[in-house]
Amino acid sequence: MTDTTSSRVSMPSHGTDWETLSAQMNEMATGDVKWREGKTAVYVFNAGEDVSRVQKEAYTRFMSENGLGPMAFPSLKRMEEEIIQMALSLLNAPDGADGSVTSGGTDSITMAIKTAREYARAKGRLKPGCQGNIVLPWSAHPAFDKAAEMMDLELRRIPVTDDFLADPKAMGEAVDDNTIMMVGSAPCFPYGLIDPIAEIGDVAAAHDVWVHVDACVGGFFAPFARMNGADLPAFDFSVAQVHSMSADLHKYGYCAKGASTVLYRSAELKEHMIFDTNDWPGGRMITPTLAGTRPGGAIAAAWAVMNYLGVDGYRDKQGLVVKTREKIEAGVTALGFEVIGKPQLGLIGYRHPDLDSFAIWGKLFERGWFTSIVSKPQGIHLMLSPKHAEVADTYLADLEWAMEQVRGANSPAEQQEIRYGG
Repeated sequence: MTDTTSSRVSMPSHGTDWETLSAQMNEMATGDVKWREGKTAVYVFNAGEDVSRVQKEAYTRFMSENGLGPMAFPSLKRMEEEIIQMALSLLNAPDGADGSVTSGGTDSITMAIKTAREYARAKGRLKPGCQGNIVLPWSAHPAFDKAAEMMDLELRRIPVTDDFLADPKAMGEAVDDNTIMMVGSAPCFPYGLIDPIAEIGDVAAAHDVWVHVDACVGGFFAPFARMNGADLPAFDFSVAQVHSMSADLHKYGYCAKGASTVLYRSAELKEHMIFDTNDWPGGRMITPTLAGTRPGGAIAAAWAVMNYLGVDGYRDKQGLVVKTREKIEAGVTALGFEVIGKPQLGLIGYRHPDLDSFAIWGKLFERGWFTSIVSKPQGIHLMLSPKHAEVADTYLADLEWAMEQVRGANSPAEQQEIRYGG
């Protein structure tokens, strides 16, 4: 048996001064991606130093407060309510709609699935002892897999169309009496494309099935893109069969991590999400989301950034991102790449018909760029921020260099597996 105790880190016997610790942390970070320089197009959403300052100051001001206790911290309760009201307004929710701030997209998706399951049980759709199922496109986020695994639900992933969009007809054929939810993305992460939510809604309505729209990426982007003139398909609560949505504040809401929203067409639907118990010695416990403790800093920072930017600020930021995407789209096309689908927001995936896209990714990494990939078809994936407007020309120049490096290689490029989250 291998002895691992020799490599275990023990807590120091005595404390260390902050100056020393700060220097150690800086040293640890030397190998991190250079997101402040705009060389990262995943994980970080850089909206500028002014927004970063608002995030940090608002977060630290409420970092010790706990959103679990609305009676103790009515300030956080008010901020959360206003965040939800703003989100519902942007996403065309009807009067009486409601929601909660969560810790992130996975939390939001998990709670929406839990709510849909309880709703199906309450309506008698999901009989006792029967396993529920979720019907969703192949391009939907793995958070649905994680939630389904936790709740012992069957996940039915349906192939996308040749345009990389959800196929409502094929999804409808997979629905049965135990289907608790159909899913569409606005947009999906891999391709940055908005699924045909209205058509999914029509199919779901014929089967009387809950529709969830995963707008974790686009919920705080698409409304402003539309205000700026983008011709986007219906994707939100304007589609009558949409029961719930997830929209991340810490993505294109430019708020501090981790903050997202889960939203419901009515407060009555949201009631199925609430956890409420009194069967223990500590008194009644009510929690709306998966977490018990709810960091006050994340709620406060989200409220502050949304009010700091306002509609005009978001329109400017998202308009800049769209222009940057269009510039990169034109640039990669000129270099011989093929754009995957027809992106309309801040994400773009592209591939080369002849060269190894993953090898090109590896060469870009040598120049300090860290982005995502698309596995089918193999391509490079960018999730753009306002900061990338400053570095788009440099990126395209380095991309051309990377192409030439791969084209001139004498031996096959070594395949490198790119993983998310470890």
